Amino acid sequence: MAAAAKSSTIELPALNIQTVQFMLVGDSPLIVHAWSEKAKRQMLDKQMKKATKAREAKDPEADYEACFYRTPTGAYGFPAIGVKAAMVGACRFVDAKMTMARGAFHIDCEMLEVIGEPNPREDMVRIGLGTADIRYRPEFKQWRIPVAVKFNAAVISAEQIANLLNTAGFGIGIGEWRPEKNGQYGRFHVGTSEDLAA
Repeated sequence: MAAAAKSSTIELPALNIQTVQFMLVGDSPLIVHAWSEKAKRQMLDKQMKKATKAREAKDPEADYEACFYRTPTGAYGFPAIGVKAAMVGACRFVDAKMTMARGAFHIDCEMLEVIGEPNPREDMVRIGLGTADIRYRPEFKQWRIPVAVKFNAAVISAEQIANLLNTAGFGIGIGEWRPEKNGQYGRFHVGTSEDLAA
């Protein structure tokens, strides 16, 4: 007679999920550039093989306003995924695995609030096959972004999260013309008590 199969119970250790709050403080101006509805419509029309319309006259003020990201409350915003991507990219500077970082922490929102006053800036850019164009985008010369990071404390510590943010702020950056893209804009550091009091 065959022996009855032994049943075994698998015990999984409980996740140690914690949340830590930071204030990112800009060290260089932040340039934001959201996809405008007009740009998304033109892209879709091209993919659907629709006939192209004559190029509309440039409206610098409308182009500038269309570049803003907005939070659900209407405040100035920046995509949370951009901050997480900068942190994951910073892993190459601190000898950590990007695959581990992607699952070790999260920023549980789509849009973070940018605290600061924007100004319009005009830049010459190259698009397509080297064609020159003029872009009108918002620039925050002084800015701060509050961010809450949810993390698995069994894998990464709050101190390591802060270090990743500081490394990301120095070597990767966020927004247009950031260090990761051969620029110098969008650099930041984790705010100290002195920064928060200022």
